[in-house]
Amino acid sequence: MVGAPSLLLRSGALLGLSVLGLTLNGQEQATEQLIEDVIAQDAEEGGEFTFNDAFSLLEGYERRPLDLNAATAEELNATYLLSPLQTDRLLAYREMLGGFISIYELQAVPGLDLETIRRMLPFVAVGKGLDDVTVPLATLLTRGQRELYVRGGRRLERARGYALPDPSYLGSPDRLYLKFRQRYGNQLSLGIVAEKDPGEVFFGRADVRRGFDYYGLHFFVRNLNRRVRALALGDFSVSFGQGLILYTGFGFGKSSYTTTVARSSPTLQPYASVNEFSFVRGAGLTLALGKRWETSVFAGRQRRTGNLAADSLSVSSLSLSGYHRTLNELADRRLVGQTTYGGQLKYRPHNRITLGLNFVGEHLNTTLLPRNQPYNRFYFRGTDLGNVSVDYAYRLRNFSFFGEVAGAAFCCGTEGNSQNRGLAMLHGVNVGLDPKADLALVYRRYAPGYRALNARPFGETAGGRNETGLYLGLELRPALRWRINGYVDLWRHPWLRYTIDAPSSGQEYRFRITYTVKRKLDAYAELRSETKGYGIDGGEALKLDPVVNRTRFQARLHAGYRITSALEWRSRFDVGYTEDEWKGRQRGFMFFQDLHYRPLGPFGCSARVAVFSTPGYDVRFYEYENGLTYNARVLPYYGNGLRSFLLLRYKGIRNLTLETRIARTQNTDGSTLGSGLEATDRTHRTEIAGQVVWRW
Repeated sequence: MVGAPSLLLRSGALLGLSVLGLTLNGQEQATEQLIEDVIAQDAEEGGEFTFNDAFSLLEGYERRPLDLNAATAEELNATYLLSPLQTDRLLAYREMLGGFISIYELQAVPGLDLETIRRMLPFVAVGKGLDDVTVPLATLLTRGQRELYVRGGRRLERARGYALPDPSYLGSPDRLYLKFRQRYGNQLSLGIVAEKDPGEVFFGRADVRRGFDYYGLHFFVRNLNRRVRALALGDFSVSFGQGLILYTGFGFGKSSYTTTVARSSPTLQPYASVNEFSFVRGAGLTLALGKRWETSVFAGRQRRTGNLAADSLSVSSLSLSGYHRTLNELADRRLVGQTTYGGQLKYRPHNRITLGLNFVGEHLNTTLLPRNQPYNRFYFRGTDLGNVSVDYAYRLRNFSFFGEVAGAAFCCGTEGNSQNRGLAMLHGVNVGLDPKADLALVYRRYAPGYRALNARPFGETAGGRNETGLYLGLELRPALRWRINGYVDLWRHPWLRYTIDAPSSGQEYRFRITYTVKRKLDAYAELRSETKGYGIDGGEALKLDPVVNRTRFQARLHAGYRITSALEWRSRFDVGYTEDEWKGRQRGFMFFQDLHYRPLGPFGCSARVAVFSTPGYDVRFYEYENGLTYNARVLPYYGNGLRSFLLLRYKGIRNLTLETRIARTQNTDGSTLGSGLEATDRTHRTEIAGQVVWRW
């Protein structure tokens, strides 16, 4: 029986329906805007970022909402609408009152602010989602939504790799993309994707394989019946625990989402992206073994690009570029057969506790033999590698604990089974200090001798090895329109790293204060600083290059103002510097102005003009750029120049969306763009692209 305090809590939320209802009139919380908010933060530590297919799930929920009374923690976390703590609080509220009776009742969930609720509303419902496990397979296959994407683009300036009469690149500079996908809520996904990168052969040469360079095919069913929780055929992603032995789903790194640090992707997910690694190609299955037990098994094999070693009998590394443009790159294509297999056993003794036992095995049909260098002393060398781990998640009142411990199951390498020594562990906790304050604490320790080919845990560096660190994140909501986020991260690398010929350490902090007026203004100020070891090229005379501490500082002011219901203006100013004892202090800035026109009618557009001035790549600013649907990117701005783009979108034809985009970079200091085979003799670079999307 629901107690009086609970009834008062629910009644108060429903009485507030009219307050929140006012914000729903003209609700234009588009999937695209939410994607921008998320990926712009995730990509700043890397180079170019392409759209992560995981976010396409939101578009399915926009048409067939997720049922709040049936959704699991994994399903809620996979939307990236909620932090882990908010998910825990929502589930605890649902357990206490026996389910939601209205979506407006979300206002009563502790820790759910109005801005978060507004983001959720287009994608959730009460009792109307498609989470019924009895939906027959025939219905899944014959109903739902189908999508066809046809995209093409190219760079107008000719790069050195295309120079006649003897070009190094065998193909044209066109980038081509084709995707068909059919979905039914989150229960069914099937499709095919194909891509050709610039410089790759498509047709016209009899001596080279023609057609698209990459093809992907997938069939995925969730909740087929009460026993089969997930079935994956073709391409799919696999994510275990906190990513210490295998994680190919999406996971937040250090970002302004300062308390969202736990890995939370479902074990199996469909994969429909064009990233040519970070997925499994084969079959996967998740079965329910009663109410408390669940098991997942998978196996897959794919041909990987490898860099052939001098002995022609082994490879020095597995390539991650995905490019096959030159004769050398084609010779390395599909050189290594990689078989990946494994399984997971989950136990939920209580709805607040989850325990997992995970195993992953890897087999390469060609020996992986990195060149002997001091920094890669502990890298895997051999053909077979196995890892095992235990992970946990435990929710207790305002505390949410999570973690994983991993080690070697076996290793058949050039140095024998003793090669894979060392453990990896991560332990964290999210704490709800009160409804207006959340905290996250993460400790990780990845031994230099720990090896896992597809590990992707939280940390400063990729791969889950050679790092010990402590992260503290905080989020405060002191008033209705204000939000304060900050984190501090300290870490140490006990062994050498690539280009860093000594053990090193680092520290990073980030502070952001955000002010939001609903549907009118979104502004924030941010400070960010990072200090870590940096290797200096000492020339051939030195066997080990010296290592100095380099500090990278950045300050940002950003404002987005909705002039009318259809027109939004955004402005951003970045200023920063990089400093070390070798090069001294190098300063730079970036300033852009955006206009976004999104009326109720069929036509929409986005435009930007940016100016930037930095000494070079050492001082760079990562900026989100609106792109064609599912093709937005975050790019580094550096050097001296101007950057602009114009995106046009038309939806006036039934079921069709037509898009075109042009972008241009102009260096103002006379320097040419690109390097190596991508170099041009021009001070400008122009990119054009177009796309047709058909939904039915």
